Amino acid sequence: MLLLALLVTVVYGEFVRHQLGLSQLSGYLIGFGFVVSLLGSVLLHELGHALTARRYHIGVRGITLELLGGYTEMDRDAPNPRVDLLVSLAGPAVSAVLGVAATAATIALPERTVLNQLAFQLAVSNVIVAVFNLLPGLPLDGGRALRAAVWAVTRDRHVGTEVAGWIGRAVAAGTAVAVTLLVLGGVLAPLALPLMLLVALTLWRGAGQSIRVARVSRRFPLIDLARLAQPLLPVPSGTPLAEAQRRRDAQAPGAALTVTDSAGRQLAVVDPVAAAAVPAERRPWLAVDAVARSLSGLPTMPVDLDGERVMETVQTHPAAQYVVTAGENVVGILHIADLAQLLEPRRNPKPHGS
Repeated sequence: MLLLALLVTVVYGEFVRHQLGLSQLSGYLIGFGFVVSLLGSVLLHELGHALTARRYHIGVRGITLELLGGYTEMDRDAPNPRVDLLVSLAGPAVSAVLGVAATAATIALPERTVLNQLAFQLAVSNVIVAVFNLLPGLPLDGGRALRAAVWAVTRDRHVGTEVAGWIGRAVAAGTAVAVTLLVLGGVLAPLALPLMLLVALTLWRGAGQSIRVARVSRRFPLIDLARLAQPLLPVPSGTPLAEAQRRRDAQAPGAALTVTDSAGRQLAVVDPVAAAAVPAERRPWLAVDAVARSLSGLPTMPVDLDGERVMETVQTHPAAQYVVTAGENVVGILHIADLAQLLEPRRNPKPHGS
């Protein structure tokens, strides 16, 4: 981010210095002003998304700014294609309005003046943000609009996401090819090549992530905590780890070991990763308490939670283990590795038991 800001400051500053006959310092200051205006344009663009989302009762967790783009994190997906389309296009609409206003100011102000140049900066930055984000492929806003359109036609959000993701990869590849040809043809400066290739790579990765999310999301209805969570095998506090594992293997293979007090209350769950890290010769002498985590410190999920709500809990409270409850009773332990294997079965499962 800092290197990119420095690059834009220097390149644009040199351009302005020659255009206006300014000193090198003045040129760089105006170049830095261009960087600030670009960031400001991105912020206003993302605020367009955020305020529109809140208008339709979609919570906004935060806005992440980058020099060539940004990201508005929302707490849930749009409820229908229409809202998805409106939220997607709100950002480019804000950028377009600002770009038109700044272009009018550029025309009205005297040429070859600092004010004219500042207005020109604002116009260029907003036009760049608006046009670039309207390209029809995820993760760009144009891709989100395309997703909404496909969603409306197919009535399947996941299909819309996957289609827009694949087109996003095509946009990324096309951007890389086009920029390379323009640089070879002398239309763009060679310095633009690594910058735009970085942008193309970012688009490619974002599109790939969108495709993956669509495929994973299709499997959310398969999430059944009653089946997926490991049953419990309680052992008293102070039980040697080797003995606890022997009981589990004999009585309930695959169960989660929980530590109980003298009254039988469940206090903690054995961390399988920590247990697996204990050498076999030490396990007869190490109490299960040493490799257990307090149940009160783990996120909880009701056993009847549906797949969408399970994933919301995982995103809000990331953890390796989750306590599955039925009313006030603990009925199982969900390992995130089991959930990941269900959602992405082609990936190699990660062992979590020992």
